[in-house]
Amino acid sequence: MQINSPQDLAPFIQHTLIKAGTTHEQIVAHAEEAVAQNFGAVMVPASWVPEVAAVVKGTGVLVASALDFPTVGVMTSRGKAAEAEAIAKAGADQIDIGVQVGWLKSGRDDDFRNDIAGVVEASGLPVKVMLELPLLSDDEKERAVELAMDAGAKWLKNASSGAIETANPESVRYLVERVREGVLVKASGAITGYDQAVALVEAGASALGTSAGLELVQGDTASTSY
Repeated sequence: MQINSPQDLAPFIQHTLIKAGTTHEQIVAHAEEAVAQNFGAVMVPASWVPEVAAVVKGTGVLVASALDFPTVGVMTSRGKAAEAEAIAKAGADQIDIGVQVGWLKSGRDDDFRNDIAGVVEASGLPVKVMLELPLLSDDEKERAVELAMDAGAKWLKNASSGAIETANPESVRYLVERVREGVLVKASGAITGYDQAVALVEAGASALGTSAGLELVQGDTASTSY
């Protein structure tokens, strides 16, 4: 995909606001920004999904939320499935999930896969799996990609946030080269600048998770981003 202007990035942006202490006024304003800019989706905590769904209803902007995040791999599989079902019923269109990297490193591949599959089944929504690529060995990366797709994931992500990896074209291309037909790639992690965002899309990313969406569609650079 070729980006010819900053506004061309809008459909790729998943406008993210996941911050402690966010108020009702702030979350509504965030959703309204996503609608005004024609962003692809608005990403918010599960507790705010109903309010955001009401704002974006009928606009074409999707509602995304996350679970087992920002600290990933701490929830039980049963808990993740129950929360996924609740998020779907609240009005979300997509769910991003953290994974249990420790299980993968311990050779518990079935548990790793079933943990993801439980969310897919319980929610009935497209699930994006945060693979945390920098934490994995080459073998673990290959296994994680295959197990996530075996579990029914519709999206693969390089990382959960900038605390793990600054999103880069190399990680995006790694995933793009391995996904099966119908599985997409989302880039996430400290996406702060227009040039960086363009490079990620050109590498094959179908979505960009960032809190700097407004700056990106203006061709600017933000000081920070999730």
